[in-house]
Amino acid sequence: MDSLAATALPDLWDRLTGTQPDPGLWVVLATLVAALAVVVPRPVWRLARNAVTIAHEGGHGLVALLTGRQLTGIRLHSDTSGLTVSRGKPYGLGMILTAAAGYTAPSLLGLGGAALLTAGRITLLLWAATALLVTMLVMIRNAYGVLTVVLTGGAFLLVSWLAGAQVQAAFAYAVVWFLLLGGVRPPFELQAKRSRGGAGDSDADQLSRLTHVPAGLWLFLFHAVSLCSLIGGGRWLLEG
Repeated sequence: MDSLAATALPDLWDRLTGTQPDPGLWVVLATLVAALAVVVPRPVWRLARNAVTIAHEGGHGLVALLTGRQLTGIRLHSDTSGLTVSRGKPYGLGMILTAAAGYTAPSLLGLGGAALLTAGRITLLLWAATALLVTMLVMIRNAYGVLTVVLTGGAFLLVSWLAGAQVQAAFAYAVVWFLLLGGVRPPFELQAKRSRGGAGDSDADQLSRLTHVPAGLWLFLFHAVSLCSLIGGGRWLLEG
């Protein structure tokens, strides 16, 4: 038993930290088209937006922890909205960074994923995503949120453990393209809601109250991060 463990652990570590061959350009382009087919049509986007909400609320939660706030819970709702609650000072840099992390998280995660894929770290990306989802699951406080995170994490787990190298690569590229493209749409949706007088308590409005900087400038930041991430990450994926 000890000899088996001694053999399995190095193999597991090598699998996690090793590099995998880049897929063909046709795979990169096909996963780009697939991601566009999920993000652009409104009916499909309504369902797929749940995954972006996971990244959005996960971004709030992760930054809250990193800045020393106490994360008390995360809720994900069937209308693709979410809520992350943390305790700490209701002002200051930690609160500002936590509030700013939501709309930027999907795009920045996509950018980080693109960097890993360009370096050939396909397995590492899949396992890291699974670990983040498992960690997030502990903080989910409603049934719908548990269901969506379990289903998403289960998909990553099945692909990373059971699928072949080509399927893993296609899945990883599709996920990263989805995050890069899907991160662009929510700021535009928020802008449209605000133009109609809605979303008065959005992240941008909360940031405006915290910093005395107009909400429109924070919305511009969300746009800038998402579009720059798409341009930079997309270039890495296509050139990788």
